[in-house]
Amino acid sequence: MGRALKAAIPVLLVGAALWYASYATTILVWELRKLLPWLLAPLAGAALAALPSLVRRLRTRGREDRRPAGPLTAFLACVGAAVGLVLTVGWFVYGDYLQDRAYLDGLRVVSEPVPELAARAPYLAGKAQAAPHLGDVTGEIADVTYLPDADRFATLVERRGWLAGYEIGLVQDVPLGGTSRTQQRCGFDTEAADARIGGWFGHNLGRKIAAERRWARFEAGDAYVVCTGPGGATPVVVVPLKRQTGLLVVTERPAGLALYDGRTGELTITDDTAAVPGPTYPLSLAARQREATAAVGSFADWWFERSGWDASEDGANEGNESEFTLRHRGDGGRQEYVTPLTPQGEASSVVAVSTVPTRHRGGGLAPLTVHRLDPTWSSPGAIVALIKTEYRDVCCYNDDAVFEVVPTGGSTWTATLGSAQNIRYRVEGRGQVAGREATCLKSADGALVRCAHAAPGSPEERELKRRADAERAAQQPPRPPGTGDTGKGGGGNTGRGDVGDLGDYTADELAELHRRVTEEVNRRLKEG
Repeated sequence: MGRALKAAIPVLLVGAALWYASYATTILVWELRKLLPWLLAPLAGAALAALPSLVRRLRTRGREDRRPAGPLTAFLACVGAAVGLVLTVGWFVYGDYLQDRAYLDGLRVVSEPVPELAARAPYLAGKAQAAPHLGDVTGEIADVTYLPDADRFATLVERRGWLAGYEIGLVQDVPLGGTSRTQQRCGFDTEAADARIGGWFGHNLGRKIAAERRWARFEAGDAYVVCTGPGGATPVVVVPLKRQTGLLVVTERPAGLALYDGRTGELTITDDTAAVPGPTYPLSLAARQREATAAVGSFADWWFERSGWDASEDGANEGNESEFTLRHRGDGGRQEYVTPLTPQGEASSVVAVSTVPTRHRGGGLAPLTVHRLDPTWSSPGAIVALIKTEYRDVCCYNDDAVFEVVPTGGSTWTATLGSAQNIRYRVEGRGQVAGREATCLKSADGALVRCAHAAPGSPEERELKRRADAERAAQQPPRPPGTGDTGKGGGGNTGRGDVGDLGDYTADELAELHRRVTEEVNRRLKEG
């Protein structure tokens, strides 16, 4: 009994220490669960190899005959080892395919156009403009996130030092057209709220989260800051959480939010993600779902990379190539992670666009939708080269460049022109129409400047036609009174302008035309 207690007490103490160290045990369990499917296959192979010897030992147990194993036992052991090796290698390969398939739960591949999305300033511009507007802050930028709710960029700044937390949160307006550059600062209480992601010892925010919700983890890149409370003076660090599911096929699922109050240091775990502003669905999880589209076909297609799509990586969107956070245009504040997709292989044209909601209720995966494009687009790199050729008078001089080429709804993409500190123009395209990419140059706020090739039937083509008609009408000399069509036997159509398609007229132009027609009718009635 005493010997048993001596062995049990250290085990209990170690178990209690591991249970108390919730952060360490959470990491340990997560990593072991990832390794478990890969460990089971070799163990099964070893068991198959050892099975013949084990059977022989059980059959000869208690006998005096201890002769060495015969040829049959050795042969069966070799067969078991070979089968185990094949199972191990096969599982290593097939397990990855099953994992990708598990992330495709709720996938929809449609031919419907992408929802209309609002243009925003490029992420790289928002990131570049964060540092110049920090003022006398001595900390270092930890994260920059676009907040679609407010159409602003949020910057989280770490305080310098090993045993320190965050210093401030900066929410700034990066205009896409216009001159407004409003900023909002919310400072952390460095005494009460002294934890941060990746901090040391008790200043590690991950430890605090694990103490409140064990077995949940997060990615540092998913976290962001919002300024709340009266006057927006209270910073809150929002950390989207994830959990693991499955035994042989281990995948991740959303697990609520951790909210860290920058004034009081209080940590709150909530599952009500709709009440928190910003992209609350883990961006890393949305990226993993999009990567899993490689398994949309059969195992052979997945193995030989014949199915699915990849994010475009030709360098045009370097620094931000996928999961663009965009908001719907006039649709109740809906938001999406949007990624232009290319086929697997050497093709670089954009043939589809994936969307994942930035907000999602429940513990399941958010729906992933892949919109097939018709017509398809050139690759972002080719689009940049085309812009530099067709609009060489506005791009690209000094520090000006072409920023993100992002989907903005329907069948359109938008590229932003200018410098990181001053957005000047944007180019909108509609894919390859009549053998060439349809593009139009607009000012940063969306006013049409000109088109290199307008798509037939597009709003830009109608606007250009209206301008041309108005210019021709302005250049025609005014007609003297009494000329024009006088009815039967009159001067016919001599000198009468063609009003064109009334559908091209604006409301004001139709009203003016109606006024002039009414005046002419009244004049003729008075003259008998």
